[in-house]
Amino acid sequence: MKLITFLQTNKSVLFRSVLATLFIAFVLLSCLVLFIPPKYLDLHISREIQEKQTPGLNTLMIWISWLGRTPVSVVMVIISSLCFLFLSYKKEAVLILSTLLSGVIGLGMKILINRPRPSKDLVILLEETKYQSFPSGHVLFYTVFFGALILIILRLKKIKYTLKIFLITLCLSMIFLGAFSRIYLGAHWFTDVVGGFILGTLCVLLMGYFYIGNSRKISENNPL
Repeated sequence: MKLITFLQTNKSVLFRSVLATLFIAFVLLSCLVLFIPPKYLDLHISREIQEKQTPGLNTLMIWISWLGRTPVSVVMVIISSLCFLFLSYKKEAVLILSTLLSGVIGLGMKILINRPRPSKDLVILLEETKYQSFPSGHVLFYTVFFGALILIILRLKKIKYTLKIFLITLCLSMIFLGAFSRIYLGAHWFTDVVGGFILGTLCVLLMGYFYIGNSRKISENNPL
């Protein structure tokens, strides 16, 4: 009980601390990748993951990664946003639509860091890629998009508890599999994936702050 009370009374400070920690972690990782690339760690993890390649797993990883391609992700976001709008969930529709900004953020960071992609002399390339490598745009998008869905699932009271658990597990699985697929396909290094996840988590927390804050204001202005 004391822990719950402490968390409730200090949630603002804790939230800012988490944001600051994630921001610092991303900056440090970016500096590491830019000035002292962890080649041994990245190469070791890539080779360990790619040792387990099979035709069936290749197909699965390509399919999962396909969802993160720009044209596909844009269509997926727009359709999801329209579905929420059709169901009269306007805030949720805006939240989902805002996940498209992750592509702009990711591209900006890629240009700034300018890290080369893994090459065929170092890893097995199962996917043709373009643009720079850090951070992983796929992982950034998966984290932001499915993270936003998790926020919505947690906030909507009409969804049953068991269904919430299932949907949240599914969203988390997509984030994990999306990250795994990028290394498996030879499209990214491990540190690219970690960078995309950290930046994506930071974006989700900021989005959640405004989403939940607006929901509370509406509830206060429209009491039952």
